[in-house]
Amino acid sequence: MRVYYSLYGRLLSKQALYAGFKQVWKAKGAAGIDGQSLSDFASKLDVNLEQLLSELREKRYQPLPVRRVEIPKEDGGTLQLGIPAVRDRIVQQALLDILNPIFDADFHPSSYGYRPGRS
Repeated sequence: MRVYYSLYGRLLSKQALYAGFKQVWKAKGAAGIDGQSLSDFASKLDVNLEQLLSELREKRYQPLPVRRVEIPKEDGGTLQLGIPAVRDRIVQQALLDILNPIFDADFHPSSYGYRPGRS
């Protein structure tokens, strides 16, 4: 079994956060509870990533509450969606990029749910 050290340390790089931003940008999506759109975040990308990195380094980072949205369904019900703020999606994506290669290797080959490159 392989042992990994300082996974949090891997998150503490501007490159990791920028890679997370690129994935979030590709996925598009609506603004979170703070009203900041992807375009707004991108317009001051360097400043925003530095701020996020500073909060993570100093362990002051706190995710914002998720914005709740109800989408009507064809059967008359509603689908509840939670939309995180852009900054939180970037941190989530950066963490996924770090953790996915570690854990994906141990998943059963017939497990397909939520795995990249599988249906």
